[in-house]
Amino acid sequence: VIAEKYIHCSAIRPVLGVVLSWMIAHNILYTYVAPFLSLSGISSNVDVVLLVFGLAAMVGIFITGKVVDSALRMAVLLSLSVFTLVSIIFGISPTSPVVIYPGIAAWGLTFGGAATLLQTALADTAGEHADIALSMNVVTWNSAIALGGLTGGLLLRHEGASSLPWALVALLIVALIIVFRARSHGFPAGNRPS
Repeated sequence: VIAEKYIHCSAIRPVLGVVLSWMIAHNILYTYVAPFLSLSGISSNVDVVLLVFGLAAMVGIFITGKVVDSALRMAVLLSLSVFTLVSIIFGISPTSPVVIYPGIAAWGLTFGGAATLLQTALADTAGEHADIALSMNVVTWNSAIALGGLTGGLLLRHEGASSLPWALVALLIVALIIVFRARSHGFPAGNRPS
């Protein structure tokens, strides 16, 4: 009953909306990275590409740890903006290996701290009901994984791998709009509350 009532709380909806749109975008590309890489002729290097992604994500985790308390909003906006820019570049030049590796690194860097940023925003927004809100986060995150796989699969089947980055752009723009609008609840500027 409490969870049902709480999901309608306008304060946490923006954060869950960002979780959903950002993680659907991430999972579209992550799930179908091999078909996307085939456009540039480097699908045989999926292991190297994912290594680059993983190493960059570790750096992203480290950076997030340094800024999450003082610049959460800025970190979320920057992460989403960079991932959007990378997606646009991937959409324009999907056949160029020269842009793929730096793009994958930038994507990994922005994704590394995503869980920390989003869970922190949600816990801060939910306050004493953080445990309920974080449970909703798990459901939202897992739903995004499924929806990313489904959406990516449908796009791949009907439009081809070159359509994947443009789906990411659309989803990430939604996430950016939500964050921009959630200045008072969800993603406030400045230091986190003590």
